[in-house]
Amino acid sequence: MSKVIFACTQNAGLSQMAAAFFNVMADPDKAQALTAGTQPGERMHPVVLESMREIGIDLGDAKPRLLTDALARDAQWLITLGCGEAVPQATQLMREDWPLEDPQGKSAQQVERIRDEIAARVSGLLEREGWMRGG
Repeated sequence: MSKVIFACTQNAGLSQMAAAFFNVMADPDKAQALTAGTQPGERMHPVVLESMREIGIDLGDAKPRLLTDALARDAQWLITLGCGEAVPQATQLMREDWPLEDPQGKSAQQVERIRDEIAARVSGLLEREGWMRGG
């Protein structure tokens, strides 16, 4: 089983959306995702919660948390979303950086565009690695 960590600065938007899409689309016997931040916020961005709710994914129980060595210990991948330079170099992890706009303070339409880009990137990763549910 592969473990992927999605990380962004506040862990209140981008990385939460990415991990949610990953865990919905991935074969749970092949891979799972966790999410964390380099400077976690106090709560999820409300516009992100609403945007995900619109497509049937409820992040109401999601809480921002700190990216720690312990969290990353048994992970194989670290995918940063707009915070690549702020994440410590973990040599044992395969890494990708997805430079995306922070949804905080954006309009619902802008967040929808960001959300859809994240879904497409997650789908591409799952296809590339052979982790897609039912695939």
